[in-house]
Amino acid sequence: MYRKFLNARSPLRLLEKGLHGGLGPGNLGIVLAGHGVGKTSFLVGVAVDELLRKGRVLHVSLSHTVAHVRAHYDTVFEELANSTHLKDEGLIHGEIDRHRSIRVYPPGELTAAKLRDAVKLESEAGAKPTLLILEGLDLTSFGKPDVEDVKALAQELGAEVWLESASSGERVVKAPAAVQQLDGLLSVILALEPGDGGVELRALKDHDNPDVSTLHVALDPRTLLLVRS
Repeated sequence: MYRKFLNARSPLRLLEKGLHGGLGPGNLGIVLAGHGVGKTSFLVGVAVDELLRKGRVLHVSLSHTVAHVRAHYDTVFEELANSTHLKDEGLIHGEIDRHRSIRVYPPGELTAAKLRDAVKLESEAGAKPTLLILEGLDLTSFGKPDVEDVKALAQELGAEVWLESASSGERVVKAPAAVQQLDGLLSVILALEPGDGGVELRALKDHDNPDVSTLHVALDPRTLLLVRS
């Protein structure tokens, strides 16, 4: 089974259909969920999808260790490989590891300038990121000017950037205030919520499309991979 069939289980396939082509290069997206619902697993799934397409990923975490983040990647990849009977599993896993960088910062210590420095180091090493994952970022302290600079960086790189933010409850009634003030900078806002036998993914914002009611995706509760649509 080739890597293109692995991509079929990624929720990104349905997002691309339902969100006018997905997030898109140069854009910022954010996923909202209550604590423990699966924001990190979802973001790792986004990253694995990009890596299987031979992209380059820079995963920045302010909430987990390098070992913890790497374990998430291993879990998602192994689930994909086992469920699709992947050929050359070891070779593809090694390629994913080589094309992904993980950087960890203490809570509150990441700035847009530090992120630019990290991207510069990656690019000088011959691995300009096509996707940036920013996990554990406190949007109440990482202010709007910093997010504006991150968006500018995404546009300079032609890369997608995904962030995450915690909601106050399991159900996302509306985006937190810190996210609402960034609305003009965010192209896509997604909500992860516990559902009937899985985790439900729905869109709160889809670029400039006023109708976001059609996106309903169910994900595996352990890996956050696609179950059904």
